[in-house]
Amino acid sequence: MTLEYFKTSEALTMGVELELQLVSLSDFNLTASSPDLLHLLERKPFPGTVMPEIAESMIEIATGIHTNYANLLSQLQNIRNTLVHAADKLNIGICGGGTHPFQNWSEQKIFSKPRFREVSALYGYLAKQFTIFGQHVHIGCVSGDDAMFLLHALNRHIPHFIALSASSPFVQGRDTLFNSARLNSVFAFPLSGRAPFTLHWDTFVQEYFYKMTHTGIVKSMKDFYWDIRPKPEYGTIELRVCDTPLSIEKAAALACYLQALCKYLLERKELPPVEDDYLVYNYNRFQACRFGLEGSIVHPKTYETLSLREDILTTLRKITPYAESLGSFDALEYLTTTLHEGSDAHYLRKQFNERGSSEGIVDAALRKFRSSKH
Repeated sequence: MTLEYFKTSEALTMGVELELQLVSLSDFNLTASSPDLLHLLERKPFPGTVMPEIAESMIEIATGIHTNYANLLSQLQNIRNTLVHAADKLNIGICGGGTHPFQNWSEQKIFSKPRFREVSALYGYLAKQFTIFGQHVHIGCVSGDDAMFLLHALNRHIPHFIALSASSPFVQGRDTLFNSARLNSVFAFPLSGRAPFTLHWDTFVQEYFYKMTHTGIVKSMKDFYWDIRPKPEYGTIELRVCDTPLSIEKAAALACYLQALCKYLLERKELPPVEDDYLVYNYNRFQACRFGLEGSIVHPKTYETLSLREDILTTLRKITPYAESLGSFDALEYLTTTLHEGSDAHYLRKQFNERGSSEGIVDAALRKFRSSKH
């Protein structure tokens, strides 16, 4: 398949990918157990897809294609239950969270796979420092032009997803004072950030992608670590800014928020995206990473300063009819509760204050992943 071809997908279908931590139950540090876990999981059918990630202390799971919250959540619960059962046999733990609170990056082992070895050779120590954990959400698009429109129309909502999913306040045993420190590691890569501005697929391919391949810098879309990127082989856009939440319930809710938001944006009731929208993009992104739900952002059209929490609440109310039509109203209810109770980063800091140790943070994350409670 060449990049000129953008596979047509059913509009607004969705799929979720989660990068998960593998933890030793003896010291709560990361453990290089993915080869053993993957071997064990191969023995019987898996209710989704499970694959290695760049470090042996992590795995990635992926759902199938879904249209509503209930079915997506059900598959994620089945995946979670299967993983926990297998991990128990190996005496290891599995949890979410965008970073492990005290692992040492230099101790990580690169998984033996050609692409991972190539990335490690190219990026040096950054590859091991990339032992971070994110949620990716795919949304189906009927055309490449719709994909490029959504990719840029979502620019002002990127801080919403960063703040709602934030679960990486601790790095190397210290509180970073960020709610999502994970994205600082992503930003270290030269092909990170945001996609070049164009609203047409053919223009993107001819005037950007092929020029980049001719430079020898990139070979495929996988070489871009953008906050949102098109996935022509799937017929989707892929949101990549979310930390892996501590619960699969939140992971499902975030995906459905994106789905409903895309349905609303595709009606094109708002002013279309323009290049100047990105004047405030990095500032807004920083506010969400640093302060989470307590941050403030600048509206790219009006330049008005907004409370991030209030902006999310306003958006949730605006898109409620769209979520209801998609069968995902419960997802918005879940996120509304998050806005009132606080993010996973808030929860992890609270656990540290109560338990008094980084190991206690990991133990709390392990328990939260196993539980189906809100």
